[in-house]
Amino acid sequence: MKSATGIAVRDTILWVDDTGEADLPPILCLHSLFLDGRMFDALVPAAKGRFRVIRPDFRGQGSSAPSTDALVTMDCCADDMIALIETLALPPVHLIAASMGGDVAVRIAARRPDLCASMVMMGSSARGEPEDQKGNFTDLLDRTRAIGFVGDDLDMMMSIMFGATTRSKPEKQAMIEHWRTHIGRLAPSTWAAMVGVVERPSAVSLLPRVKAPTLVYLSDEDIARPQEWTHEVADNIPGATLQRLEAVGHSPILEIPDIVIPQTLDFMAGAQRALRTQPAHTGA
Repeated sequence: MKSATGIAVRDTILWVDDTGEADLPPILCLHSLFLDGRMFDALVPAAKGRFRVIRPDFRGQGSSAPSTDALVTMDCCADDMIALIETLALPPVHLIAASMGGDVAVRIAARRPDLCASMVMMGSSARGEPEDQKGNFTDLLDRTRAIGFVGDDLDMMMSIMFGATTRSKPEKQAMIEHWRTHIGRLAPSTWAAMVGVVERPSAVSLLPRVKAPTLVYLSDEDIARPQEWTHEVADNIPGATLQRLEAVGHSPILEIPDIVIPQTLDFMAGAQRALRTQPAHTGA
């Protein structure tokens, strides 16, 4: 039965939206910074009858409990998700990860291959933030901590989250306005997660340890995660598939859901079939 509720995980409460079909293989959705699990709304009807879709909000984000720490790290979020998988007693999950979600997904897939059936990454990388960019983002966070994202800062954030082509399309304006309003209303506790993303250490060394079949989307209008970073992920995960997307920015599942979602579900279905014929992975 479909449910959305708070679930106690480690030392916090995570808000989790779960379609609840215990007899279907699970997809665990890992959202972008600034957004929340609702960015995967369109996946739910598309996956009906094929997959159970579980959409948590990360610690301190969305409807999850506010963070009480000044910094929420990618490792902390990965540990939360591993604990959530175990709390729900899930079989190996198919990870779909956007932006920050990819930083978390890589850590899960590398450290606990026994929990991961496949991984799909979009708008994601495994690098730490370059020093020249870190200062710019730190200034932005300091500037917006008290008043939130408004004016030019909010405009800039929208240009980061969505490609120029998407922002120019009349049919995408309602979606863009929805997330613009959402980002403009972010709770103060979200800044701990923002700092965690800016200060994230590199996870490139973990990539060769990923055993799950992996699909990596490369968006040609993504200014947040350069194409070089995306190639690095695909090149260093054994057997990974790189799929190029044209005229798409940082948030493919929101910008071109009619393309990305069917491809993602077909990829996961293939991985699920293969999983049934292979021995289980052991934990790291």
